[in-house]
Amino acid sequence: MAPDDDDSTDALVDGLVRSAFQVMGVLTRLGAEHDLSLTQLRVLGILRDRTLRMSDLAAFLGLDKSTMSGLIARAERRGLLTRGTSPGDKRAVVVLITDEGRALIQRLYEEGKAVLAPATGRLAPAQREQLAQLLEPLLSPPLPAAPRPERPVRGMP
Repeated sequence: MAPDDDDSTDALVDGLVRSAFQVMGVLTRLGAEHDLSLTQLRVLGILRDRTLRMSDLAAFLGLDKSTMSGLIARAERRGLLTRGTSPGDKRAVVVLITDEGRALIQRLYEEGKAVLAPATGRLAPAQREQLAQLLEPLLSPPLPAAPRPERPVRGMP
């Protein structure tokens, strides 16, 4: 048995997937309450503390350039994001969160924290701190959003 195929890995992956589904459900509902898709919410969350090139943001989210442009344009119309030029490369477009976007994502963070409190409250403060520390190596750096290589269709070479 390979080290990554043991029961503890299965339990970990199962727990991560189940927790992701629970958190995505909360985020989807909160986003909808503020007329945001889950992807728009992700963009605001990603940009709350950094500036990224449009191409890097699209790659991270696994979106093509035209989809990303439309997403950013809708957020710009709402005053949540703006585009600028990269200081290091005047040809590159960067996406910046506005003060209004930052205030919205902070409000959503607080709402999410409140909705998740019944679950996170099951842990003692030391356990919450330990879990956060244990998750960090799994989350940093983030996994690439690039699509997986295609698998052959059954019955086809």
